[in-house]
Amino acid sequence: MAEHHYDVVVIGAGPSGEGAAMNATKHGKRVAIIEDKPTVGGNCTHWGTIPSKALRHSVKQIITFNTNQMFRDIGEPRWFSFPRVLQSAQKVIGKQVKLRTQFYSRNRVDLIRGRAAFLDANRLEIRGNKSVESLHFKQAVVATGSRPYLPPDVDFRHHRIYNSDTILNLSHTPRTLVIYGAGVIGSEYASIFSGLGVKVDLINPGSRLLSFLDDEISDALSYHLRNNGVLVRHNEEYESVDGDDHGIVLSLKSGKKIRADAFLWCNGRTGNTDNLGLENVGLVANSRGQLAVDDHYRTKVENIYAVGDVIGWPSLASAAYDQGRSASSDIVKDEYFRFVTDVPTGIYTIPEISSVGKTERELTQARVPYEVGQAFFKDLARAQITGEAVGMLKILFHRETREILGIHCFGDQAAEIVHIGQAIMNQKGEANSLNYFINTTFNYPTMAEAYRVAALNGLNRIF
Repeated sequence: MAEHHYDVVVIGAGPSGEGAAMNATKHGKRVAIIEDKPTVGGNCTHWGTIPSKALRHSVKQIITFNTNQMFRDIGEPRWFSFPRVLQSAQKVIGKQVKLRTQFYSRNRVDLIRGRAAFLDANRLEIRGNKSVESLHFKQAVVATGSRPYLPPDVDFRHHRIYNSDTILNLSHTPRTLVIYGAGVIGSEYASIFSGLGVKVDLINPGSRLLSFLDDEISDALSYHLRNNGVLVRHNEEYESVDGDDHGIVLSLKSGKKIRADAFLWCNGRTGNTDNLGLENVGLVANSRGQLAVDDHYRTKVENIYAVGDVIGWPSLASAAYDQGRSASSDIVKDEYFRFVTDVPTGIYTIPEISSVGKTERELTQARVPYEVGQAFFKDLARAQITGEAVGMLKILFHRETREILGIHCFGDQAAEIVHIGQAIMNQKGEANSLNYFINTTFNYPTMAEAYRVAALNGLNRIF
């Protein structure tokens, strides 16, 4: 058995693993990253963020073409099959894999293929296709990500029953689709498939869509999904899912039955901690396969860290990069360590949603005297030019100090727009103020101008 010695070993080459490995090697550590998939990038690149967002972009282009009167003058509406639209997403995946593979070679990080398991708190066994290696390490970072939670009473081997990973293997365009789970992934796929002309039933075990969002934004999402033909069913739980050669039948505990061409499960994820040999280092994952960490991303074993989806919230690629880098900062003792808490929400429905900071509900419950500034996209010149008039920007601020407390955006480019507000919120002391937007000149016409409009709207509410 070949043996190797490293300062830092990272298990998993997704966003969090990449962040950890790059920061460690930049600080002179000898680093290895272990990946059991044929290519790097993790679930983010191959099954989650990248393919679904590339898919959404293509669908949005189709919707724009089919609803723009100018294009109607040169031809009839065009509808594309799901596999054909997915082809554009595959091109992006290839570019991402090539780029990220170069990161490791350029920065002299050893990329080792195989499945890792702890032998003890300083050794890993790596099983490849034809070899077994032993890695000695001073610190290890577990960045193994997550996978869809699959309930044992649903037959995911059936050719019409999919989860959020296997849906990317769909080889036809169903006429009707049932999506179970109305979280971020379920809502995004509801938008994507309805944009392709598929009749979608979105089954929500909860009482409202994305309840962690500001209520007004959640209500707007519900309206636009329904407006696009999605039937949303709240407070429903499945009894059984049965597939045959022609489709599926979903039986709900309420007694309802729904028939569709295909079924997509989007309800929960499980951390990838099986077969990691955690018992050999005294670690135990929770019922969702996740590892507990302290405020420095350390597990109960001091030299073993965990980051990304495998530790649970917020399970976002954006946060995972920063968590990996921060864990590595703790290892190398640089000045950039932070425990990642101020994570903006980016939800790529059609239209998209993004927010950062407190919601109105949270501020009301905390008895904070806040006020609201609003800008509706239909009133912005840039949105009128682009034809993207659906949406709004909402600024929540303290009515006495004018401190920005929350930014909530719904509509085209929301995930980009929110970062302007985030930048001001992160300023210290009096620099975090609504006054910035009132006293700053914004390019015209732009979507960013929404901040000036919303700030003036909020200012008019103060007396």
